[in-house]
Amino acid sequence: MAKTLQGIVLSVKMNKTVVMEVTERRPHPMYKKLIRHSKKFKAASGEHEMVVGDTVEVSETRPMGSDKHFKVTQIIKKKE
Repeated sequence: MAKTLQGIVLSVKMNKTVVMEVTERRPHPMYKKLIRHSKKFKAASGEHEMVVGDTVEVSETRPMGSDKHFKVTQIIKKKE
């Protein structure tokens, strides 16, 4: 089963590639306060037209480069 993630587009400057940030909230191991963790991923954009600030969903796919192994499946919310 392929992993799917939701995140916000940070950069669209590369050809056929977008940089997105996935943010999740996890409890601290000792203090149990919710802490925000974020990680950047590169994803293949395909035929989707995106701008910085769009919320997108990506799914895991075969490696398409040394650090690109996700593909944009849909645009969830366009930036206003």
